[in-house]
Amino acid sequence: MKPYQLAGIGNAIVDVIATVDDLFLDHMGIRKGIMQLVERDRAEVLYGAMKERAEASGGSVANTLAGVGALGLKAAFVGRVHDDALGRFYAADTQSAGTDFVNPPVAGGEAPTSRSMIFVTPDGERSMNTYLGISAELGPEDVDEAVMAASEIVFLEGYLFDKDKGKQAFLKAARACRGAGGKAGIALSDPFCVDRHRADFRELVARDMDYVIGNEQEWVSLYQANDLDDALAQAVRECDLVVCTRSGDPVWIFEKGDRVEIPVTRRVPVDATGAGDQFAAGFLYGLATGRDMATAGRMGALAAAEVISHIGARPQSDLRDVFRHAGVMA
Repeated sequence: MKPYQLAGIGNAIVDVIATVDDLFLDHMGIRKGIMQLVERDRAEVLYGAMKERAEASGGSVANTLAGVGALGLKAAFVGRVHDDALGRFYAADTQSAGTDFVNPPVAGGEAPTSRSMIFVTPDGERSMNTYLGISAELGPEDVDEAVMAASEIVFLEGYLFDKDKGKQAFLKAARACRGAGGKAGIALSDPFCVDRHRADFRELVARDMDYVIGNEQEWVSLYQANDLDDALAQAVRECDLVVCTRSGDPVWIFEKGDRVEIPVTRRVPVDATGAGDQFAAGFLYGLATGRDMATAGRMGALAAAEVISHIGARPQSDLRDVFRHAGVMA
């Protein structure tokens, strides 16, 4: 067995959470109930205005690694944080949760650590203002080929594909992992990101990925298809393992063209944040531990169901108990 069963590359974002009232939102000019990107000056104003703030490590792939770490896999995370208070918190928090944070915080005059200021109103709405900061500058120099080669599976975050440096980092990681006999894959992350870089995504999927996870909109966008069936027909010709989540409908997994359908129990989410991240955690746990696709997909669906049952993007229940109760783990 290799030192790491899973290594992930993604945005390292600190979630900074404060409870406020609607008057505060109006006063600060915050649009309620949405996520918007903000620049550094605006981020500093909002951060300074937060009272009794709580901090938690976040980011899509980082959330997935927290899930697989809680399930007992040995994992490593490649992310870029600044050597500031939030960056040191992120590195230490990731490490304490059981995932190796393999890149030390960056000193010097670069942008500060990425953060998402989340304002929660009494009605439960979450208004998110995200400053991408230093994590968006992750590049090939941040990827240690030895760590990738020491990992059985590598998981990449599509959001980072927006910059050429991110694309180079992905290729370096995937090729190091696959060259050592491992598997590399990606979460498509966002249909708008796919739109912006369709040709590069298509080439990455066809040439360098062993598995790809996406939702209906992302797959249709990737192949500019008429419908989902058309998109997935193209996908399975280019990648051996294709996963499509379908917003409460059964998940479809295609392994070398053969489709497995995973039932999903519909439920009203308390907070849908992190559903895709934790689906990936359950699925990748199944893949890493040699489960068949039906079981791996079911693990993904169960992990997603757990995380939407409460506030926050990471599991609060013991997923091993959830899996045992559902009969997918002894």
